[in-house]
Amino acid sequence: MIADITPSQGDNLRNHLLIAMPSLDDPNFAQSVTYIYDHTAEGAMGIVINRPMDLKVGDVFEQLNLPQGEPISADFVLAGGPVQTQRGFVLHFDEGTWDSSLRVTDTIRLTGSRDILAALAIGQGPSDVLFALGYAGWSAGHLEDELATNAWLTVPATYEILFHTPPELRWQAAAKQLGVDMRLISTQLGHG
Repeated sequence: MIADITPSQGDNLRNHLLIAMPSLDDPNFAQSVTYIYDHTAEGAMGIVINRPMDLKVGDVFEQLNLPQGEPISADFVLAGGPVQTQRGFVLHFDEGTWDSSLRVTDTIRLTGSRDILAALAIGQGPSDVLFALGYAGWSAGHLEDELATNAWLTVPATYEILFHTPPELRWQAAAKQLGVDMRLISTQLGHG
């Protein structure tokens, strides 16, 4: 019999950051920070927020044949995770009404529809956004197993880290919220 692993209210990691421990050597997640936007008994989903690609947001607009106007604040696209890497997502401040949005918190949404891209391309839409291709996903109990083996640290997400901290500083900034300096943590796991 499989135990019910439904996250209790205290264990639900929605709107949290997963901070990869230095010992995590999976190339998809080494030194990553992942924003968890959904966490249920069926599993968890998130967007890696500190892996900019060699792809500009304007390139995406161009590929989608969207007319462009005013430049927007986000100028890069993130490698959001190894799942569905051709699918785009916009993590944003909760402004506007879009065809396909998930309300993560009272102030943050995740949208995967073309209408938000069209609005952003002409300088309209949410003020704070992150663009990502792909997402990270864990099946039921998988993330909990990784947490039990100390692959990740967790901390509640902050608006500052999500939208106002440069991607290359997010790993250290997220750990700093816990009082941890990632440069001082060994990459070797201790086993007794």
